[in-house]
Amino acid sequence: MDLSNLKPAEGSTKKSKRVGRGQGSGRGNTSGRGNKGQKAESGASIPAWFEGGQMPLQRRLPKFGFKNPFRVEYRPVNVGRLQQLVEEGRLAVGKEVNPQILHDLGLVGKHDLVKILGSGDLSTSLKVSAHAFSASARTKIEQAGGTAADIA
Repeated sequence: MDLSNLKPAEGSTKKSKRVGRGQGSGRGNTSGRGNKGQKAESGASIPAWFEGGQMPLQRRLPKFGFKNPFRVEYRPVNVGRLQQLVEEGRLAVGKEVNPQILHDLGLVGKHDLVKILGSGDLSTSLKVSAHAFSASARTKIEQAGGTAADIA
């Protein structure tokens, strides 16, 4: 099998309607657009949300809430998950753990800010560096013999 043998599945493609090719074709004259009206004209494109001049839905509904443009959003990683990675052999004991390594393991995105949280148990000594730590995570890492360093 190669590219020269490929063709669409049976019945998946249809010939397009050829409109405006004379009265005898059955699709002449108005070309299936009906008589008069905005959509019968050439260049007619009405947005999907247009309601014919009626007050639009997004203006009828009440507005509420507030989005803080200065919010700093962190990607959480629990110490229990770090312990699980060590047990799976995906993370070496005593090795440094940073956002780049967590990205390589598929836990966080490339440009995510990482916050280590204290859920779960950690019994392995790790050098963890992240953008933020919860107080419980910091104590668990240090109790296990590791270090918790902040990234500026």
